[in-house]
Amino acid sequence: MKKVQFLIMFFAVATLSFTFSSCKKEKASADETEANSYVKDVQVEVAFDELGVIADEAFSGVTSGFKSSENERFNFAACATVTIDTVSMPHVMTIDFGDENCLCRDGKYRRGQIVVTFTGPYREPGTVRTHTLNNYYVNNNHVQGNSVITNMGFNEDEHIYFTLVAEGSVTFAEGEGTISWESDRVRTWIEGYATIGVWTDDVYLIEGTASTTHLNGNTTTREIILPLRRELTCHHFVSGSVEIVPTNRPVRTLDFGDGNCDNIATVTINGNTYTIRLR
Repeated sequence: MKKVQFLIMFFAVATLSFTFSSCKKEKASADETEANSYVKDVQVEVAFDELGVIADEAFSGVTSGFKSSENERFNFAACATVTIDTVSMPHVMTIDFGDENCLCRDGKYRRGQIVVTFTGPYREPGTVRTHTLNNYYVNNNHVQGNSVITNMGFNEDEHIYFTLVAEGSVTFAEGEGTISWESDRVRTWIEGYATIGVWTDDVYLIEGTASTTHLNGNTTTREIILPLRRELTCHHFVSGSVEIVPTNRPVRTLDFGDGNCDNIATVTINGNTYTIRLR
């Protein structure tokens, strides 16, 4: 009888242990899947962040005749054209990547137009630039929406800074769905301001908040807790971290590293850290 009771207890404990272990594995697998989903979030974030950089390069490139070295034409290729109307007010600049994919110098394929209205030079305090998109695609992903960049002048550290408000969405080419994006941020130009027309030494720090509606319909809020460092010679943020807060769930942390130019970031969920590779 005692032997039977022992066996029953043994199998009960074994079953509970197996169930608990299975649940842990399923939870870890779900967390890893979620971590990898942030790769697309970053694609959306960068799609809106880079509009200002592209417009600045386009304006300076046209006014200088693109006489800079090839390395300083960071985003453009021969298949992109830029036209500027400085008679109307606000002025209008159209960056046209054409109707077919244009391979740009940052390795991304673009097509469609970025239409920029601006009240003055990018470097002039008080200038407001609005970016709207016309049938615009990045790597075949449809980017829609707008962003408004306002030059706020110099801060107390003598760095020029900008407010950046963006709203829009990216619909992914492979049928995964659409991610919506809203952000309210500050971009500070900390290096390269003095070298007009040279892109290889430009560095920005980005701070602020955003909200995202993900492919699965869930919404998260995001706050940059360590400024995101964007070096224009690198296609990704090289450092900085973001707190991501899902509804009624613990905070996640997205970290872009310690300054190396690579496509590696980490996501921490429930105390576990997962490595992801950015696109």
